[in-house]
Amino acid sequence: MAGVIGIHYIDRVNRKTSIGYWLGESFQGMGLMTKACKACIDYLLVEQGMNRVEIRCAVENQRSRAIPERLGFTNEGTIRDAEWLYDHFVDHVVYGMLAREWKR
Repeated sequence: MAGVIGIHYIDRVNRKTSIGYWLGESFQGMGLMTKACKACIDYLLVEQGMNRVEIRCAVENQRSRAIPERLGFTNEGTIRDAEWLYDHFVDHVVYGMLAREWKR
């Protein structure tokens, strides 16, 4: 298994959701997760009729952050102490994509 991608809780009333992912170090840098994210976002925005998809990444995790940036997401801000990671809290950058902005 190279990694995982998942759709978090789907809010059908507000037509929004978020996705998360993890990719093994030896599989990084090949475009695999960018392709998987693109397929997942297409499914959510086009097939499922969602209006908004979020991706949240640890501020320091440049490889994870590169994916929504590469896909044209908007950096909407930072959530402080958003996640307990190993032995400390990390801040998250929130990226958002709206259906009207998505370029298939």
